[in-house]
Amino acid sequence: MEASKETGTVAAPKMDLTLKIYNSMTQQKELFTPIVRGKVGMYVCGVTAYDLSHLGHARAAVSFDLLYRYLEHLKCEVTYVRNFTDVDDKIIRRANDLGENPLSLSNRYCQEYLVDMADLQCLPPTYQPRVSDHMEQIKDMITQIINNDCAYVVEGDVFFAVEKSPNYGRLSGQRLENNRAGERVAVDSRKRNPADFALWKAAKAGEPSWDSPWGPGRPGWHIECSAMSAHYLSSKFDIHGGGIDLIFPHHENEIAQSCAACQDSNVSYWMHNGHVTNNNEKMSKSLGNFFTIRQITERYHPLALRHFLISAHYRSPLNYSVLQLDSASDAVFYIYQTLQDCEVALSPFQEHGKTARINPAAEDCINKLRDEFHARMSDDLNTSHILTGAFQDALKFINSSLNMLKKKQPKQQQLSLIESLRKIENEVKEVLRILGLLPPGAYSEVLQQLKDKALKRAELTEEDVLQLIEERAAARKNKDFSKSDQIRADLTRKGIALMDMGKETIWRPCVLVEQEQEAPPAEKEKKPAATGEEQKA
Repeated sequence: MEASKETGTVAAPKMDLTLKIYNSMTQQKELFTPIVRGKVGMYVCGVTAYDLSHLGHARAAVSFDLLYRYLEHLKCEVTYVRNFTDVDDKIIRRANDLGENPLSLSNRYCQEYLVDMADLQCLPPTYQPRVSDHMEQIKDMITQIINNDCAYVVEGDVFFAVEKSPNYGRLSGQRLENNRAGERVAVDSRKRNPADFALWKAAKAGEPSWDSPWGPGRPGWHIECSAMSAHYLSSKFDIHGGGIDLIFPHHENEIAQSCAACQDSNVSYWMHNGHVTNNNEKMSKSLGNFFTIRQITERYHPLALRHFLISAHYRSPLNYSVLQLDSASDAVFYIYQTLQDCEVALSPFQEHGKTARINPAAEDCINKLRDEFHARMSDDLNTSHILTGAFQDALKFINSSLNMLKKKQPKQQQLSLIESLRKIENEVKEVLRILGLLPPGAYSEVLQQLKDKALKRAELTEEDVLQLIEERAAARKNKDFSKSDQIRADLTRKGIALMDMGKETIWRPCVLVEQEQEAPPAEKEKKPAATGEEQKA
């Protein structure tokens, strides 16, 4: 790959650049080859919208947003579909508790989810279909499954006959004899096999329902994704994604019913992101140890949360801790401060150096950053440590070059340094853009927002900090170094670092030290939108 002569940023690679993806179906990394060269169809299971979404939802969204962004960087035309489940048992129960219309409640939480996604800088998918808008497609698919003798009707309910699916269990490794009634599936004596699952549920009093050939009712959970993915992407498409807890039963059942409706149905690559854990224990409602996205973004900048979410490989468990979030916040502050300093330093030289050659050290820095970034991204989106190594070396190069720029030097050397800074700055920004970490506005704005969040966590105002800086300055003037050291140490323990810059003292956020850190209180009363096994029985 060659750098663009105009900008110095890495030229967007062609699809010839290999991308390996771990396929859950084959349990190995495979070279990604789309069905149609240059075009990708991707379906990702979204949320059941009955409350605010939690960190597990955030991780799934960011993981597949990262894939979406990288595929687009590879010049692929991506059709990205992520659904909303807006018709569901949990939605109905929650709406009844609140005395609200179920579709009204789910619509409200769909909108709240979109706010969270915008905060996390997740790009809007191409389509975001809702179950309630696709009843005809769902009923058509159920009809086809019945016509193919793979489902049966009982008193207005339609059940899928799992024994008609010879390859059932090929994704999850689950065997039919292991599906004990009451654990994964509801106990119902009307079923031919305890593992049979509902495609259509007969209407009950007080529940929303739609007319169908089998009587009024509503869809089962699994059929919605089969119907909507086929509608937007056809029966054969490239990637189907979701959380690892969706492998069974949801994705296993999707495969069975999709193949029952259309024998040629096929997904080329199944991708699943890992759990979010809390102190190395899986976040779950039963333990009351989960956090909503809003709880975290009340105290941390959304871009700090996004940095945290991509700090581990998407398939690995991600352990939530306050220290990890503090570290992510500190990392993005350093990145944006470096870019802000570079932008300010280069502003007087807008028309200078654009014809100059960059120096060899800068060229080497750019090549290493580019090669390391694409090597990691092309290896199953290996984002763990992607903002260390060559990326940190690029930031260090910027900072050391900014110091050199302040010194007098021959004109040609200065012009080369200016152009080198421009090119490395552009390269760093391109990496951040692909990762979804490039701020939408001015660096000064996001830096202030990060400082505001740090003050909130420290339970201080900026006036409090400035007052303590004055008290420390007075103590130093009076040679009361014990007091000045104590003020500085107390602030550091609260995540506020004081930095002496000549005669001036400034402050910036830092990682808390020497203090037991408390997480935001876990939600006890409210229950967030569910995924996977917690979402359905």
